[in-house]
Amino acid sequence: MKPILLLGGGKIGETIAVLLARTGDYAVTVADHSVDAVGRFSGQAHVATRIIDAANEDDVADAARGMFAVVNACPYHLTERIARAARTVGVHYLDLTEDIRSTNVVRRIADGASTAFVPQCGLAPGFISIVANHLANRFDDLDSVQMRVGALPKFPTNALKYNLTWSTEGLVNEYCQPGEAIVGGRRVETIPLEGLEEFSLDGVRYEAFNTSGGLGTLCDSYEGRVKAMDYKSVRYPGHCQIMKVLLRDLGLSARQDLLCQILESSVPATLQDVVLIFVNVKGRRRGRLLQESHVAKIYDRRLDDLHFGAIQITTASGVCAVLDLIAVGALPAAGLIRQEQIDFDAFMANRFGRNFRSEEPAAGPGTLGRAA
Repeated sequence: MKPILLLGGGKIGETIAVLLARTGDYAVTVADHSVDAVGRFSGQAHVATRIIDAANEDDVADAARGMFAVVNACPYHLTERIARAARTVGVHYLDLTEDIRSTNVVRRIADGASTAFVPQCGLAPGFISIVANHLANRFDDLDSVQMRVGALPKFPTNALKYNLTWSTEGLVNEYCQPGEAIVGGRRVETIPLEGLEEFSLDGVRYEAFNTSGGLGTLCDSYEGRVKAMDYKSVRYPGHCQIMKVLLRDLGLSARQDLLCQILESSVPATLQDVVLIFVNVKGRRRGRLLQESHVAKIYDRRLDDLHFGAIQITTASGVCAVLDLIAVGALPAAGLIRQEQIDFDAFMANRFGRNFRSEEPAAGPGTLGRAA
């Protein structure tokens, strides 16, 4: 079994640990500063625990020594220290960050590394880049690439029409930080919560708007190759306007910690959710203007005795699939790996990648990447 250090025992970290450990191919050490967080893993086969403050780079390096890889499921502001520790001890590094600045730091750390560094291995950024690149490569000339992703409650009941399904800190950060897009063939900066649009899918109305980080490194790969490329987060109609009131009118963009506290004390979490993925690419093939799309809805489900939300399944499955591909030699073993370098077909054939297939809501047990 390959030893893995998993930093962060929160909602996503717990799912990653379960998926990896239940294959029997990985021995996972879950490290967190919270005794309560690591306590949830007590008695799980192939899972050990360790109390670590991930802000302490030396402690992380000590825990990572001798591991096959470090998987970072911590808040984005710890990314730089964890990545540096992985480089120091010479192990593979994977993370889930949506933060643009943190990813740029990882890219610099990866330069000349003897092991693989793969930032942004989640849903968006992450899988969305794999899909977009796959569709874009089917065209001779590209016109536009549109990416829309949302993690939504199946049963919205509050004014926000939203429930907490992943990191609250990450959610607020992507609502506050500028994003990126390509307009007229050139990279531009986008303003969060702007660019509001509405669309319908399967008879359900949605809205989409600018948020930070969803494009990952696609602007680097496609600037000058496509006329227009953008990413927007999907919510139910009305959500964007309320967030504007909170962040702008009430000034909570300057008090993100307070907004996180308000949301966590007032907006319930849910495991009854759906992840919506919509990628639309337009361009020319053999002189003909064509459009191709990838649309998927992924729902929460059970794995034997455990119930996982759709955002947990997709985010965790993304990083687990990439780890698998590194382990079998299907990806480079050194330096920076961008999500768009990952082959779509290889990803979808992977035991974890299969969790990204569109589906209808299921009441029975799932398989979630168990060993064949």
